[in-house]
Amino acid sequence: MSLEDTRLRARRRWSAGRAAVGAVALAAIATVTLAGTPSQAAQPPTTAAAKPAAVLPSAVPAAPAGFTTTWSDDFNGAANTGLDTGTWRYDAGPGSSFGTGEIETTTTSTSNVYQDGNGHLVLKALHSGTDPNSGWTSGRVETQADGFGAVPGGVVRMQASIQQPDVTTANGAGYWPAFWMLGSPLRIGVGWPGSGEVDILEDINGRSSVFGTLHCGVGSGGPCNETTGIGSGERACSGCQTGYHTYAVEIDRSTSPEQIRYYLDGANYFTVNSNQVDAATWANAVDHSYFIIFDLAIGGGFPAAFGGGPNANTVSGGQLNVDYVAVYNKPPAGSLGTNIAQGKPTTASSVESASFPASNATDGDVTTRWSSGFSDPQWLQVDLGQSYNLTHATLTWEAAAAAAYQLQTSSDGTNWTTVYSNANNPQDIQDTALNATGRYVRVYATSRASQWGDSLYELALYGTPGSGGGNGGTTLLSQGRTATASSAENSSFTAPNAVDGNTGTRWSSAFSDPQWLQVDLGASHTISQVVLNWEAAYATAYQIQTSNDGTNWTTIYSTTTGTGGTQTLNVSGSGRYVRMNGTARATQYGYSLWEFQVYGS
Repeated sequence: MSLEDTRLRARRRWSAGRAAVGAVALAAIATVTLAGTPSQAAQPPTTAAAKPAAVLPSAVPAAPAGFTTTWSDDFNGAANTGLDTGTWRYDAGPGSSFGTGEIETTTTSTSNVYQDGNGHLVLKALHSGTDPNSGWTSGRVETQADGFGAVPGGVVRMQASIQQPDVTTANGAGYWPAFWMLGSPLRIGVGWPGSGEVDILEDINGRSSVFGTLHCGVGSGGPCNETTGIGSGERACSGCQTGYHTYAVEIDRSTSPEQIRYYLDGANYFTVNSNQVDAATWANAVDHSYFIIFDLAIGGGFPAAFGGGPNANTVSGGQLNVDYVAVYNKPPAGSLGTNIAQGKPTTASSVESASFPASNATDGDVTTRWSSGFSDPQWLQVDLGQSYNLTHATLTWEAAAAAAYQLQTSSDGTNWTTVYSNANNPQDIQDTALNATGRYVRVYATSRASQWGDSLYELALYGTPGSGGGNGGTTLLSQGRTATASSAENSSFTAPNAVDGNTGTRWSSAFSDPQWLQVDLGASHTISQVVLNWEAAYATAYQIQTSNDGTNWTTIYSTTTGTGGTQTLNVSGSGRYVRMNGTARATQYGYSLWEFQVYGS
């Protein structure tokens, strides 16, 4: 078992909530009366009808106005295939372990969890034997990533298109489909319900309805009326068993009081305000990141509160079908501009494993992360390529956050100035204004919030180009541009790797002289500096050359005594194309560059 596997197993802490224990109270606050009780209906079949294969998936919708798409999955895998375990975790085991009275066993089998080949995730409940209260299997999955949340002043929207199990009150007793979220602090042992639970969709017993609930506070009673929670009560959901409908919540931290808004097909049907509970309870339960869960339970306290079962009439084979799931974010009011850290060279004091490199924290993807060794202190730093006047920083931590850290800046990557201190605030979404200058920015973590390392999904920085230090106020021109080379050692070490801003990828040439790497800047520029970050296989002799047409070259720098490492060359020239032309190797291998950076104006 890998270290990461051990860590994930150690972190599994499950909710005792899901509006289950004590759910009898919900019966008293149901807001609609639904027709069709078992006594009124005909005897049901023993197996649920198969869902029509002709149902076509819809594309993940574009982000609503003012939002951007943070993450989505539209389940486009081949028919009868499982989920990508890099994105999803199977939560397999007996339902009795969840503390909700469920009786199913959740599995990793494609009999219970699969993609249907038509763009849907299917969770299927199956029954064997003659006892309706045993012999059930089903599915429960959750996102690997737990960094989905709203920054202070921002809004996050979690949304999915779902068809509830096509069962009725006659044959659906005991069915309990759900789309919900748990607060990421749960994964490092912060207890439920204080760590927060947001139930976006729950239905029970085939009632063609929806419940929305917030769980928070303490395990029984308290400010959130646990174990019932703060809920919408039962709301009608016409056609939700036979067609796809959209379920969503928005956590809005831009309003005062903050809000959680619940939506069915775009209509806001329920809202929870932060002033309904004390400030600490709300902050602990809501003002952090979450992970997303889909599951199809059988039995338990919630179905039982509404006369559920299962019973002898409960059908086997009911399905929870998911067309897509998406997370959208809206930034705080007032534009911060472009995230200047994204894609820039990033290094760290250590990594937990090769799966969690430093570059993950500046790749713009909130589902990838840097994770350090399991000790204090640790650091992560990004080279912005030039000096900036820094105005803002946002850090999205994994559940294993730094409880205390400093943001530091430097003009040379060696001498550091602390410009912000976090004094033991373990929340996983942290946002601060800055008034600082530097080319290099470092997160220097001095205390961990868990026994694991410091784990950061994203470091976002904002500011405007400055003058002095770094590259004299010039701009990094080469990153992400088209790069080509005379050769590549193999398909893993191609030319674009040298201009991708990732110091964990590289270009490596064939093992002969001469060899070259060139980048097309897209237009003619004045070139003032070139930085070569060599791998161990470097050039002792090479030229830096410029060209306006990619054919005729002018040499603006030449050496026969190259030393490898990171070489910063102050040059003077112009051109659309810039080339490193290697003429003598230091080793028997090829020429190999982690990064080839061209600066200018």
